[in-house]
Parts: sequence; C-alpha cells; structure tokens
Amino acid sequence: MGKLSLAAKITHVPSMYLSELPGKHQGCREAAIAGHREIGRRCRELGVDTIVVADVHWLVNAGYHVNCNAHFEGIYTSNELPHFIKDMAYAYDGNPALGRLIASTASEQGVMTRAHEIASLELEYGTLVPMRYMNADRHFKVVSVAAWCAWHQLDESRRFGAALREAIEASDANVAFLASGSLSHRFNDNNSPEESMHQISREFFRQVDLRVVELWKQGDWTAFCRMLPEYNEHCIGEGGMHDTAMLLGLLGWDRYDQSVEIVTDYFTSSGTGQINAIFPVR
Repeated sequence: MGKLSLAAKITHVPSMYLSELPGKHQGCREAAIAGHREIGRRCRELGVDTIVVADVHWLVNAGYHVNCNAHFEGIYTSNELPHFIKDMAYAYDGNPALGRLIASTASEQGVMTRAHEIASLELEYGTLVPMRYMNADRHFKVVSVAAWCAWHQLDESRRFGAALREAIEASDANVAFLASGSLSHRFNDNNSPEESMHQISREFFRQVDLRVVELWKQGDWTAFCRMLPEYNEHCIGEGGMHDTAMLLGLLGWDRYDQSVEIVTDYFTSSGTGQINAIFPVR
C-alpha cells in the first residue's frame, strides 16, 4: 500500500544555481536553498522513496504527461536563461512503475494521461533545481509531471491531482509531491537594472501574493480555491498555476483543512513572487 507522506509548494528560481557560483550574486538565494534542503531532510525522516514533481517548465499542448524514465542523466543549460544555469550536471533514478500507474489511473478517471519512458525526453529545470538541493545523493527516485498545461482547465488539473493521490495509494511507493512553481509570475521588463533581480515587477502582485500566503496560513482553502482562476489570470500564474491546482486536488481541494508551514519566507526574484511551503498531509 502506497503513501503520500509530504506535499509542498516550492520555488525553483534559476538564481539558486547562480547563488552557488563565485561572483557578486554568490549566496543571494541561501534561504531558498536551505528550504529545499530542509524539505529533503523531512522526506528522509518520513521514509519517502520517490519524489513526484509537477514541473511548470515542461510545456504540453494536449493531455497530461509523465516522464518516468528509469534513469535521468545529463548536463543541462537553460535555453531561457543560459546566463543563470549552464552546464549543470545531474543524475537521478526514476520510478517507471509509479509513473505508469499515475497515467493509467488518471486516464481511467477521464483525465487523458500518457506515461513516457523515452531516453531523449529530458528533465526541465523546475525538476532539476529542487532535486539538486534535495536529492544530490540520489536517495530518492524522481518522477516528473508536465505542469505548464497551455490549453487545459484548472479543474482538469484538480482532477489529475485527485487521481494522482489514488495512484500513489495503490502503489508500493512512499511519495512526496512538489508543486514546483512561483506565486505571481510577471517578470521584470527587458533592460531592467540588474538589482531588479531581487524585486517584484508590480506592487499589486506582491500584495495579492501576501494575501494568498495569509489564506494558506489560516487554512482558508474555500476562499483560495474560489479565487485561484482569477489569481492565475491577474497575477500571470506560472504555467497557468496548474501545479497548484494539482497540489490542491491531491489534498482534497476546498475540503483540505490544514494550515501550511512556511519553510522559506516569501521573497521576490526577477519580478516574481516565490516561497517554499509544506502543506501537511492528512
């Protein structure tokens, strides 16, 4: 019998990798990196063997997709921000059996999902950045789910999340689920000064993000689930905020009744709003 042991909403800002490197930005994302390491520590403490990541940097135009290769290895450079992430080596093991079960369970529930075991289907940095800090020793198997769902409805992703929970509980895996994406996601305009890397692009986005975090702390999921479509629309949700819809679908949507634990306080990065937060599993 499988188990969902941990669920979290996490940042994956590429400046975390930049923060490691010598130069004027070294150390700028230490709090975010420490948050990832703490989540990895909690996963070990809970006996997690597989981490499923909803990755908003994996764009899909139709259906839902799971990358469940048995092994992932390569050297990654971001084509979006090659001056932030370049030549980042990675190697992780996968969990094909769980990936196939996720796809079949979701499809049976009417959410068409495909599992892929294709060696040339590589991981995106929404998965690679958190795994760098949570899973450097390859302790956990990794399954990546496409969460930049370009032509999908948020309610479909809620249903996918519910099916994912069913698949996890029918498996033999002990799973952590990570919704890897930002809060507001309106980047700074081109030619913004370099120091804007640490600022929000619009004060409106900061204020809405902070209100959302308060709702999460209060456990007011009825209000948050009702506002999610408009939050996504007006605050330029990353990947359409499908990772967040999957996360809440996994946990029971507006029936979820827990207060989140903030692991890394809200911060702004290149115009966007970011956080690491654990959603207690019930």
